[in-house]
Amino acid sequence: MTPRPERDRSDPPRSARARAPHFATCAPGLEPVLHEEARALRLARVERQVGGVYFEGDAVDAMRANLELRTAVRVLRRVARFGARDADELYAGAEQVDWSAWLAPGGSLRVSAQCRDSELDHSLFVEQRVKDAICDSVRELRGARPSVNKDDPDLRVHAHLFRDRCTLSVDTSGESLHKRGWRRFQGRAPLAETLAAGILALSGWDRRSPLVDPFCGSGTLLVEAALLAAGAAPGLARERFAFEAFPSHDATRWQALRRAARERVRPTPRLRLVGRDLDPEALAGARENLASAGCEGAVELEPGAAQEFQPKRGWNGWIITNPPYGERVGEASELAAVHRAFGERLRSEAEGYGLALFSGNAELVAELGVEFERRVALANGALACELCCARL
Repeated sequence: MTPRPERDRSDPPRSARARAPHFATCAPGLEPVLHEEARALRLARVERQVGGVYFEGDAVDAMRANLELRTAVRVLRRVARFGARDADELYAGAEQVDWSAWLAPGGSLRVSAQCRDSELDHSLFVEQRVKDAICDSVRELRGARPSVNKDDPDLRVHAHLFRDRCTLSVDTSGESLHKRGWRRFQGRAPLAETLAAGILALSGWDRRSPLVDPFCGSGTLLVEAALLAAGAAPGLARERFAFEAFPSHDATRWQALRRAARERVRPTPRLRLVGRDLDPEALAGARENLASAGCEGAVELEPGAAQEFQPKRGWNGWIITNPPYGERVGEASELAAVHRAFGERLRSEAEGYGLALFSGNAELVAELGVEFERRVALANGALACELCCARL
């Protein structure tokens, strides 16, 4: 059995305000976009990695990252890294962290784990062992043992084991950052808000030219475009982030950051954003979402089939859209016909427009008859997709 080192009680608790390594996660393919966002925020030592972006910062930088990053899914702060060749080393490493900055007495937690190329290869066992270490540590220091809450914990801890080394991180975000707080209507298979923001960034749209979404559905691309053009931080509408429950949280500084972000929002009266959909329920839902996001006056919605829309001549705008590519039996021939007709309209009526089309079905994309100049591999959940871009 590996002996456990004694904790030096004379050491002051590690401050959450000290600079520490962070990792902002994102959907596959969006790493370059997130990297540029993090650089624009002037975060320190920004580095693009697989699955996200590394940076260094303090608690205020973590607040800024959660509030401002459009394509990040969550922001993790590393609190420890140590060798963990067996259960005792894992427990000792987790127990030695001073959790008082992250978990109040009587608070709740949840631990999730990933294991790869390690002696400890059972994620549920790792989660249990780390949870026990945290609970024992807090009870020893505070006299009260935290509870476990898998649905809405005060603290989420991520344990990552790779080649017998464990990295422990606290989740500063809580719920996934794609949950902006404005969505009231789901619709059929809506794009995640973070993915929609990534599509807009990768499309080449300049935030000033007219933008049309002929398959607008619940309006996700339009809402994200309106917020982007107005300079509205994506996290402004969220009710809360995980860091707000940390005992070390600086509520005064957080309110100042939110206030500054609100003051940066600017109206865009000359911008033309247009959405179109054949489904009346989807259009009603899009209006509800636009109103919730505070940008209903910035977007025009119209009923009708995408293959019948009339691109405004001389606009030289952008068509950015996510047409249906469902895989249910009986849909294939109908969707192929829609794509053929839509492609014909693009080729004959949309000269001068930029096109960015997101799809998970290469055969349907081929039906458009459009020669795409650039394709970017992305993922919509577990489905491999592409963003196909062209100048018409």
